[in-house]
Amino acid sequence: MGAGDLREVLRRLLAGELNEEEAEAELKRLLLEDLGGRARLDLGRSARRGLPEVVLAAGKSPADAARLTLTLAREQGQGLASRLSDEHWRVLEAASEGLELIRYSNAARLLRPGFVPPALGGRVALITAGSSDVPVADEARMLVEACGHEARVEFDVGVAGLHRLVAPLAGLMAWKADVVIVCAGMDGVLPGVVAGLVDVPVIGVPVATGYGAGGRGEAALLTMLQSCSTGLVLVNIDNGVGAGAAAVLIASRVAAGRRAAPARRSRRAAAR
Repeated sequence: MGAGDLREVLRRLLAGELNEEEAEAELKRLLLEDLGGRARLDLGRSARRGLPEVVLAAGKSPADAARLTLTLAREQGQGLASRLSDEHWRVLEAASEGLELIRYSNAARLLRPGFVPPALGGRVALITAGSSDVPVADEARMLVEACGHEARVEFDVGVAGLHRLVAPLAGLMAWKADVVIVCAGMDGVLPGVVAGLVDVPVIGVPVATGYGAGGRGEAALLTMLQSCSTGLVLVNIDNGVGAGAAAVLIASRVAAGRRAAPARRSRRAAAR
């Protein structure tokens, strides 16, 4: 969005040609950056949805993926990218001099110096059935931390050794997680098990880990869809970004309710 565009919207607002709602809608429409006709970055997404844009590096050249991520970091304080290959990493690291680069397995956050997202106070727990599921869980963790929420992760607690789950899950519930993300490949049983034990939303993420028929995540997806644990919801195979985004929206609402609770109690006390 250029300075001339911004001034024009403000001029029309002051002249009475736009009301406040119309001016806000116009500004949101302008919050797109066209990068040489090859991509349009949605710079207004964070303000509009509480979620940052994430650059999907897969299918993009390393140079284009790095340029998009750098633009987001410079314009908004942080740029997020997922599905980075070794070559994507090499180019991004070379281009990110002067910026902080945080690695999440195959995903990354690129931060402008001094940038810290506002602490919103949400708590998101992440659980993986096995270590092969960690890259997908890391995509979700990237979203959670980029949006100012706290993330806690427990790895490798799948049903092949179900006793491994008990203590980590108890710890996450004692921490008072607002939502739980569970990533599992193979038979995909773990999200249903967790959903049957906790009283907060559980987001299942089927992971493309396994052997033979159904080994690309289809078996895990179908197991989660057929879970008898009510309240379990899920995203598509390997969609850590989608799971993280959903968890952020839930945690943001819960945290906002916690912040508002003291004021509500004070009003009720004053009314007595």
